[in-house]
Amino acid sequence: MAGKLGSIGYALFFTVLSAQGAQAENCRLSLSQPRIDYGVIRREALVESATVTLATRTLQLNVLCVEPTAMALRFVGAADGQAFRFGQQGRMRFSLKHAQVDGRAVDWDPLGSGAGGQLLPGQILTARAAGMPVAGQRLTAQVDIDVDLPADALQVRSQTLLEGLGSFELVSPAVPQSR
Repeated sequence: MAGKLGSIGYALFFTVLSAQGAQAENCRLSLSQPRIDYGVIRREALVESATVTLATRTLQLNVLCVEPTAMALRFVGAADGQAFRFGQQGRMRFSLKHAQVDGRAVDWDPLGSGAGGQLLPGQILTARAAGMPVAGQRLTAQVDIDVDLPADALQVRSQTLLEGLGSFELVSPAVPQSR
């Protein structure tokens, strides 16, 4: 009987929670999905390896401001080196893509890092066009979330909730506002 139990596998439940909205002075930040549910994942359905990578999840991030505002973002959550913590042992990473401020394409760059678009712990990403910070009233961006777990995280006896918690924040002012 003990041998059969080992081959059945155990279920895990994954959830990533993000802010439903945040305010920065005259702005409102919102996400298309404030909660991402990876559902139940059965160990026997996964390929044997040292690390398990979950499917990339994508959200839409929107910022709407009353007046033109510098567009700079950060993610606040428990950090683990160059990523954010997911459960006790996992890591989650955020990439901002296809960003536009007032309909104009922008790049993301934390000053001096060259890591454009990857939201790292402790960093603020500033929307830039032609190398200069951009101010506007509306920001839209795609957020890709990637999660990795060590295979040991799947060694559980019953359904286990693993989650990553945090929030996106609009940081203002990163540059002086246009008047």
